[in-house]
Amino acid sequence: MISNYRSLNRFLRKRISDIELERAYIIAEVGNSHDGSLGCAHAFIDNCATAGADAIKFQTHIARFESTINEKFRVKFSYADENRFDYWQRLEFSTEEWDGLKRHAHEVGLDFLSTPFSIEAVNLLKNIGVNVWKVSSGEIAAPEMLEALVSQRDPIIVSTGMSNYSEIASVVKNLRVNGSLFSLLQCTTMYPTPLNYVGLNVINELQAKFECITGLSDHSGSVIPPTAAIARGCKLLELHVTFDRKMFGPDQSSSLTFQELKQIREFSDKLLIMDKSEYDKNQVANELKNTKSLFGKSLALKEAQLAGTLICEEMLTFKKPAGGLSDKSLFIGKKLLENVSENRLLELQDVE
Repeated sequence: MISNYRSLNRFLRKRISDIELERAYIIAEVGNSHDGSLGCAHAFIDNCATAGADAIKFQTHIARFESTINEKFRVKFSYADENRFDYWQRLEFSTEEWDGLKRHAHEVGLDFLSTPFSIEAVNLLKNIGVNVWKVSSGEIAAPEMLEALVSQRDPIIVSTGMSNYSEIASVVKNLRVNGSLFSLLQCTTMYPTPLNYVGLNVINELQAKFECITGLSDHSGSVIPPTAAIARGCKLLELHVTFDRKMFGPDQSSSLTFQELKQIREFSDKLLIMDKSEYDKNQVANELKNTKSLFGKSLALKEAQLAGTLICEEMLTFKKPAGGLSDKSLFIGKKLLENVSENRLLELQDVE
């Protein structure tokens, strides 16, 4: 595995204070953007790793346990499917295929997650060794799903995209009663999410109310919200990714390109360098003494003067570099012993 591989399971088990000076943990959300292509799903893994993600997340759909033919598209977007049942079915992978995706993710240094949408999907993912669970905004109020995930005794990440504080509090109470380790993600179920609905303020509000690690699950399709969240101290982000926002699929307009994901990774890491720096102003000033001389100034003449000229204050000015004389009284009222150009600093031997 590559050297920057970190375990999300371990990350979520830390105290809030312990992650303040850690790099942000970035989950690259593929969701269903592979459009049922196993090869495309594997390509997402390689590109997310190259872009600097810490984890990759898919969605695991098993149509017959999740939906019916009566579930219609909210917006007709698919040329291949008559209804959402057909769509979910087309996105299915076998247990062996999911296991291959997980192994590939680990080989390139990524944690592997996939959101289950049925109890059978939970069992499938458990069988291939998934040990952190993601509850989608639409499943947060599904007691059967929550019970199944709680029973795994693994950390649970909960998106809150359609929930009010009362509903979130109810879920949190359930998780705490069962001894579950959990984190909460601020999220708005709009695709793409307008900037005024991102809700950066809620990240800290959730942390204050529920005393857990919180983060942002963003659907804006913009680098601005995740960058701003990281700058505010957010350490857990889930960001939709795509090869190109012009690709087919319901999440493309809400996704970031791999280059944009890389920019966010670099911002997080470089901000951490600055945050960890114990900058000593006096020490740095001492280190910059030589540089300071280049920017400082010393006494010189405004205009060239001939030998015998009586120096007055109006003839004097300060010019670069530092290191020369700065006391005007050394020259005012004294005669020049020789011609002096305006292009050099004044010296004591220039006057009588």
